[in-house]
Amino acid sequence: GGGGGGILPLAPLSCGVGTLLSTPAAATAALSSLPGSRKMVVSAEMCCFCFDVLYSHLYGYQQPRTPRFTNEPYPLFVTWKIGRDKRLRGCIGTFSAMNLHSGLREYTLTSALKDSRFPPMTRDELPRLFCSVSLLTNFEDVCDYLDWEVGVHGIRIEFINEKGSKRTATYLPEVAKEQGWDHIQTIDSLLRKGGYKAPITNEFRKTIKLTRYRSEKMTLSYAEYLAHRQHHHFQNGIGHPLPPYNHYS
Repeated sequence: GGGGGGILPLAPLSCGVGTLLSTPAAATAALSSLPGSRKMVVSAEMCCFCFDVLYSHLYGYQQPRTPRFTNEPYPLFVTWKIGRDKRLRGCIGTFSAMNLHSGLREYTLTSALKDSRFPPMTRDELPRLFCSVSLLTNFEDVCDYLDWEVGVHGIRIEFINEKGSKRTATYLPEVAKEQGWDHIQTIDSLLRKGGYKAPITNEFRKTIKLTRYRSEKMTLSYAEYLAHRQHHHFQNGIGHPLPPYNHYS
């Protein structure tokens, strides 16, 4: 997994293996939870919009117009993976609820260009990319640090490090399952990624403040993006123009 990287100074949180989450824990806004019966909010169109934003930035085109999907506020993460083995290429997000149009625009570029674990993305990487949009929902503070389910919940931990500083770190719901970790392995990995250097004891684990959450996630490959864009542009007159694809034709 990706390692290293400096601590980010402000609100953005990096995710995935090699996570460094780096905000002094600020009070997060009250976040709405989605009833299970409700239709999923996340959509392929959101991933397409992220590809549009990145493509336009890398080629110096005017940024895409306002998309048609909802502009409701959500905490969100944008994840980039690359190649057949889908190696992590960038993943940054925020626990502060952001309007989706501006939030996805901002975190598309932040995750692609400013994830301290990786160099900024380049044009020649575009065709090998996969984009995932995760909208975070159903935040619950729990009393027991083991009170969450691998593969179902993402977790955010807050702890006091050996120097007396408050630290936070997060893993999205898919991370522990992808790594084959149990609860303790996940917690201990998060503590290390959050910068905790001392030996990890069970007594220390019990001092962790843990918030569990769920996510709605959609992933699109670059090839799927091209197909989706061309189909929807011609069939539905989608709200923003098709970038010029002659580079890959």
